[in-house]
Amino acid sequence: MGALLGLGVGLGLLLIWSAFALPRAPRPPARGRGRVDELLASAGLAAVSPTSFLALCGLCAAGVAVAAQLATRTPPITLVAAVAAGSVPVAIARGRARRRQRELAEAWPEAVDNLASAVRAGMGLPEAVAGLATRGPEPLQPAFAVFAADFQASGRFSDSLDRLKDRLADPVGDRVLEGLRVAREVGGGELGRLLRNLSAYLREELRTRAELESRQAWTINGARLAVAAPWIVLLVLCFQPEVIHRYATASGALVLLAGAVVCVVAYRLMMRIGRLPTEGRVLTADEGTSP
Repeated sequence: MGALLGLGVGLGLLLIWSAFALPRAPRPPARGRGRVDELLASAGLAAVSPTSFLALCGLCAAGVAVAAQLATRTPPITLVAAVAAGSVPVAIARGRARRRQRELAEAWPEAVDNLASAVRAGMGLPEAVAGLATRGPEPLQPAFAVFAADFQASGRFSDSLDRLKDRLADPVGDRVLEGLRVAREVGGGELGRLLRNLSAYLREELRTRAELESRQAWTINGARLAVAAPWIVLLVLCFQPEVIHRYATASGALVLLAGAVVCVVAYRLMMRIGRLPTEGRVLTADEGTSP
């Protein structure tokens, strides 16, 4: 049994490492992407397929379920541990998506300033956008480097912008890139002033949101602590077999189920009350609105 458990843990670690470390060719953007695709794109993990991600969740759940069953011999505890372990990759991806969106939101004002300077110097808009691959903020450089190669190969500015939006999967980026598309199609001599106004607006929005998020932090931390506390107590009880085996009965399983439901509902309610308005993506290719 020990050898089998060791083999399972080793295989799981190998799959986790291969899912995130090995280079993969980016998947072409598909219409009608599901929630898993959107989560992976927002987290910057577009090279990871939804099937691999769901398999990773299942593998985590299965590995922890085996370990919990061997340790407690209590099926309800095993089920709770498996569900919690299966949700860990999702929580990590969501956390990574939030951090990535904050990084991109902080980078966009500088990128727009660079565009305004390039346009004021007489550079064409497509060349100015492609120039962000070297002059732009570091978090945006890889995506714009791909855009530069794409535009050089196809010569279609609008189509290259659509693919850039899919790679970034960022609401702020959608607004900026759609503004550039309109400026490119309409033309005129107001592009420089439009970009300067857009940069000022993005900086003001970023400053306001950062202040609100700092005030909201106590609500989020309190909700997480309140949900985690009873399960930490349950984990401590796992070291007392005469106590933990009581949850193997029907009444014990009912208590666990009720506690899990209450925790999930209370956590979702607390997060919804303290949640800031989230900006949705606009004119995405999935909606079929992009030309």
